[in-house]
Amino acid sequence: MAKKSKKQQQSGGTPATVALTAAGVDFTVHAYEHDPSHPSYGEEAAEAMGVSPDRVFKTLVADVDGTLTVAVVPVAGSLDLKALAAAVGGKRAAMADPALAERTTGYVRGGISPLGQRKKLPTVLDDSATAHATICVSAGRRGLEVELSPEDLARLTTAVLSPVGRT
Repeated sequence: MAKKSKKQQQSGGTPATVALTAAGVDFTVHAYEHDPSHPSYGEEAAEAMGVSPDRVFKTLVADVDGTLTVAVVPVAGSLDLKALAAAVGGKRAAMADPALAERTTGYVRGGISPLGQRKKLPTVLDDSATAHATICVSAGRRGLEVELSPEDLARLTTAVLSPVGRT
């Protein structure tokens, strides 16, 4: 897919792509037709882009001891809630209420991006991301992904790198 120009990003971008453009980070936008009947947003993205599911990461919002926390893990696996809590110095983690996650991040479920969120939340990126030159995460809506280096993602989200994904 072609990289969008800065002007295109600012005029028709999502908060995630606008944040990436403002930060001067190299990224590529991948758009695909979202199928509402697909059972998994992340797996759908991997299939549509022809990218290995271990390079496509999903953004999950959890409640760690009363604090909403973002976990970014490969779509091929699941989130280890105990590991997430430990990564941020907490004791207990549970998935956040989807409506609360949507209100807090400003994104809809299946399109929550770790970038450009309405409220900056503590973020943990699964350390498997560093095995890849680039990874894909939601660009802020269903059917839109952004590809960037895991180092840039970690820097822009001030993410902790930790093994929080399970295969």
